[in-house]
Amino acid sequence: MWNDLLGGAAALLTDPMGLLAFAAGLFGGMIFGVIPGISLLTLGAIILPFTAYLSAEHAIMLFSVIYCSGVFGGAITAILFNIPGSPENAPTAFDGYPMTQNGESGKAVGATVLCSALGGIASAILMITATPAIARWAVSAFSAQEIFALIVFGVSVAASVGAQTVLKGWISVALGLLLATVGTDPAGGVERFAFDTYYLLAGIHFIPVILGLFAVSEVLEQARQMVNRERVVPKVSMDLPSIREFWRLKVAIVRSVGIGFFSGILPGVGATLAAFLSYNEAVRWSKGDKRFGKGDIRGVVSSETANNAATGAAMIPLLALGLPGGALTAMMMGVFQIHGMEPGPMIFVMSPDLVSITFAAMLIANVCILALGWIQTKSVVHLLRVPFQYLAPAVLLLAIIGAFAVRNLIVDVWIMFAAAFIGFFLRKYGYSAAGMILGLVLGSIGEASLVKSMQLMQYNWLGFFERPYSALLLGAAIVTVVTGVIRATRREIRARC
Repeated sequence: MWNDLLGGAAALLTDPMGLLAFAAGLFGGMIFGVIPGISLLTLGAIILPFTAYLSAEHAIMLFSVIYCSGVFGGAITAILFNIPGSPENAPTAFDGYPMTQNGESGKAVGATVLCSALGGIASAILMITATPAIARWAVSAFSAQEIFALIVFGVSVAASVGAQTVLKGWISVALGLLLATVGTDPAGGVERFAFDTYYLLAGIHFIPVILGLFAVSEVLEQARQMVNRERVVPKVSMDLPSIREFWRLKVAIVRSVGIGFFSGILPGVGATLAAFLSYNEAVRWSKGDKRFGKGDIRGVVSSETANNAATGAAMIPLLALGLPGGALTAMMMGVFQIHGMEPGPMIFVMSPDLVSITFAAMLIANVCILALGWIQTKSVVHLLRVPFQYLAPAVLLLAIIGAFAVRNLIVDVWIMFAAAFIGFFLRKYGYSAAGMILGLVLGSIGEASLVKSMQLMQYNWLGFFERPYSALLLGAAIVTVVTGVIRATRREIRARC
């Protein structure tokens, strides 16, 4: 396999057309990843028809490079302006933006660059080494029951993130789950909470909600602070993390690579859940450390390592079994069909050049992210020098464009502004915007998995505990809830004494 990788790298680096496609994917993904709402999926949808004019090797390689660079790009605005470029960058804002407010923007962006590259490189190496074996295990061991159990575990952990109390955390998650029920019932196709409005039949998309909760509510909060003369202008920091600081993060990085890779190989889960799970695990392993949410570099490292580690893993079920792991890999299925090919086990026999060039391109793309990221770190932090009265209209304009661009629906813009006011009050009264987002993102996936699971188990709930992996995940969720309640009760008793 490694000889094939070297052959793929040589073929890519000596082919001018291949290099042009590689550079277009690298810079295009980084640019579209930075713009809120207009994510790498938008770029993929735009260029999909034009891939017919490329060779199959160049077309698949172009999409794989966009996947790597696009996931990284969205972290920059999340850290500097509290505006996640993509849903998988939302957890990065939890601690990345407080670091900017604390004058540590350089450290946050620097850590993002290095950990994104490390996560991507580790994922690419694992993908190159063990694609067929891992794909067979994931598909045979994980069915709808395990995916539902994984989502239950993720939701149970999310309730403890970002809220003042466990009760407020659960209320935040429940609010997100309630929003996820708007639209159409996945089991019977029945209209649900749409209020006879055509635009709500497809449900509430999470991107306008993320833009409202993070970007627009931040503008409202900054405006409030300016009116009350409380606003402190963030300091522009060029200090990068030291080698000693990175060494202290080794456990968080290794753990996040594992979580991201594991989430990435599961069809339909992908980088967004990987980032949230990794952040939540970082909070849990900290054993109640109060620095999370106030500018802890471990929060930035955990989410950015995991979401980039998920990119290489998502290619495994696509190439080895023909199963897309997310939206962009589903588009790649379209690229295969345009060129009259079908991904699956035979792709390694029939098109070895395509596989080797794709693997080599993803590995080189992550190395390029490391090099370009250091340059970017030294330049983008200067955006913080822009006065708020000029920055706020630009943020609002980008947020409006991003919300509208998702589905070309004006109702998404109104949803974004409604989410902004909700986010303003969530923040004021100690509720968790992160929990609400995760509830919304996972709600629809979890409900669909639950419906499939119940049908497969003939509506026998105990069937979840007859499968080892689903039983293990549900058991972990129960332990998480019980220990969270016990800790909260102890804190309340101590406060009263």
